[in-house]
Amino acid sequence: MRGYDESTYGDSFADVYDEWYRNVSRIDATVDRLRALGGDGPFLELGVGTGRLALPLAATGASVTGIDTSDAMLDKLAEKDPGGTVKVVRGDMVDDLPTGPFAAVFVAYNTLFNLADPERQAALFHAVSARLEVGGHFVVEAFVPDPQRPAGSTVTVRTMAADRLVLLADVHDPDRQIVEGQFVEFTDDERVRLRPYRIRYSTPVELDRMARLAGLELQSRTEDMAGAPFDDDSPAHVSVYCRA
Repeated sequence: MRGYDESTYGDSFADVYDEWYRNVSRIDATVDRLRALGGDGPFLELGVGTGRLALPLAATGASVTGIDTSDAMLDKLAEKDPGGTVKVVRGDMVDDLPTGPFAAVFVAYNTLFNLADPERQAALFHAVSARLEVGGHFVVEAFVPDPQRPAGSTVTVRTMAADRLVLLADVHDPDRQIVEGQFVEFTDDERVRLRPYRIRYSTPVELDRMARLAGLELQSRTEDMAGAPFDDDSPAHVSVYCRA
């Protein structure tokens, strides 16, 4: 997508992220799972955004650092966290990671797929592995790609209200494993707002291969943070990798 870079998503969605994605996953289950894996931390969240997960995790007394490229997202986080309970790094989640070591690193809700190609995704696994404590964990939450989804474009309705309509238009390229889209928002004052996104998805098998090459072993895989069993019909996965 012309003009799109790694900060575009965050800058485009920061003003609606908390409203649109508040219930995209169970925050309480995520915090409990992370604390069970990493104790008091220190934790590192990749793509921390507005702090949807990092702030509740820090509220339990854990040490939490978050990294994000989007100034707009991090400005929202700062508004919600004036006391600075979450340490913030403005930068790329591959090239600018803090040194650590961390008890656990986590990347939630498909954020890994914001990296533009498989080489960048593989580089992330190496960067994380280098910053984990021995025995530390890398937790990846992502959707399972649908192998039956055809190539081409779709348009669907995300939100319809008396004063607002939000459409989702996207294009799927299965050969490159890329989906590019726009949320198109119409309001009754005749404004139109475009919110673009681009993902390059990977299958669980591909992620496992990246992890092995980075010195990480798959420890567990569930359908969600609450621990529902993962099977061939699961639409999503939470994969926990361990640095041996």
